[in-house]
Amino acid sequence: MGGLGSGRRWHYGANETVDDYRELSIKSLNDSGLISLGNSFTLNWRCGEQKVGSIRILVEENRLRLSYRHQVTGGEWESINYPVHLSWSDCHFGGKRPWFLCPVKGCNKRVAKLYGGRVFVCRHCLNLAYPSQKENTDDRLLRQANKIRERLGWRPGILNPKGGKPKGMHWSTFEKLEAEHDDFLEKACMNLNKQLGAWF
Repeated sequence: MGGLGSGRRWHYGANETVDDYRELSIKSLNDSGLISLGNSFTLNWRCGEQKVGSIRILVEENRLRLSYRHQVTGGEWESINYPVHLSWSDCHFGGKRPWFLCPVKGCNKRVAKLYGGRVFVCRHCLNLAYPSQKENTDDRLLRQANKIRERLGWRPGILNPKGGKPKGMHWSTFEKLEAEHDDFLEKACMNLNKQLGAWF
């Protein structure tokens, strides 16, 4: 039925993008110093202050073991535990860079990110597009503004008021994000004014 290792690719729908799934980035894990043999850690996904998911990762030799619980809407919780193998490539200025090898049988593609539903796989196996491939300029600006709002814990939607600085965030980071948010918003509103001017 399309499970891990069945030989079938996932093709959930051409309308879905990488933003619709939880993301695992091998670059982020490696840059944080977490890819060390025997290391064990938990990653959490948050929407504002609220935790919306978590995954336990154990670093084994040339692979990561992923352990988490998954629930299909209205169904029973299922415990998931499986390895994702790693591949390493040489960097131009020395050292090595890790990559995920997609765990789907018949894929094994070397990728920087995996996207999780029941199982974390590459975007090709999920047939996912990047949001930028499916949106016009205004959509892109509004999506970028909303992404910042989510990071700051503000209510989504440009018509909603701004919130405050999240607890624990440095003021310099907050002010940079707020300025980026305002820039995206201003450009989107300018484009909207041009379109309205063309209609009336």
